[in-house]
Amino acid sequence: MTNNKFKSGFVAILGRPNVGKSTFMNHVMGQKIAIMSDKPQTTRNKIQGIYTTENEQIIFIDTPGIHKPHNALGDFMVQSAYSTLRECDVVLFMVAADEPRSTGENMIIERLKKAEVPVVLVVNKIDKVHPDRLFEIVSDYTSQMEFAEVVPISAKMGNNTDRLLSTLTEKLEEGPQYFPEDQITDHPERFLVSEMIREKILLLTREEVPHSIAVTTDQMTRDIDTGKIHIMATIIVERKSQKGIILGKGGDMIRKIGKMARRDIEIMLGDKVYLETWVKIKNDWRDRKMDLADFGYNKDDYM
Repeated sequence: MTNNKFKSGFVAILGRPNVGKSTFMNHVMGQKIAIMSDKPQTTRNKIQGIYTTENEQIIFIDTPGIHKPHNALGDFMVQSAYSTLRECDVVLFMVAADEPRSTGENMIIERLKKAEVPVVLVVNKIDKVHPDRLFEIVSDYTSQMEFAEVVPISAKMGNNTDRLLSTLTEKLEEGPQYFPEDQITDHPERFLVSEMIREKILLLTREEVPHSIAVTTDQMTRDIDTGKIHIMATIIVERKSQKGIILGKGGDMIRKIGKMARRDIEIMLGDKVYLETWVKIKNDWRDRKMDLADFGYNKDDYM
């Protein structure tokens, strides 16, 4: 039965790195569409998650964590995050309950004061603090600016996320269904495959490697004989030493990355996958705008 009061709109999730934006979106969507890592600045592009029910369609925009940029890639990430303020109907400003308000949050608040849409304060990771501390945390943030609503949640445990969704529905206006009801993201499968490979590198490597890599999915074809989806992907690094780390002793690391990534890719595609990965050195790619565009960080597509 069609609901005459169908609501829809775009909701941007803003916050510092590692406050749980991707965890929240994956929880709401019921599956992984944004990669997760304990390392900051994991999300590099704006990723849209499309949540549809009989009564509403909420398009979540998971943005890169806002931080002080140190290269052209970092600048792209921050500008990409702030650009969502011009294209959304509601902003979720997410903060971590177990971390004190920092200069990073203050910087975001100054931008949010100029926002022309409702801003909802989301205090995430409430499972990590004593309930008595919540009032103090909320009071601290609400003393800085006026929020349309304040919702404490635990994205990891799922606590209070239903209330947050209800709050968003209240703030949205009547509108069209922008995407088919079975579509959960606007990104193509190749992008998601690349991100899943990058997630495993973030998980398995340390030091300078995680933020120096990009992943491109060069080919996705179905093998007629085996029925498997044959994927060819390239891992780009900045230095020879990083290539050695990614490959590992006797190719151990690259095999481990491939095995873990393939598992997630097969779940996403619902099919058997043969994953072939290559490692390529591209010196200082994070500071070259042409390279950034080639590897999927094109400001014209996101701003």
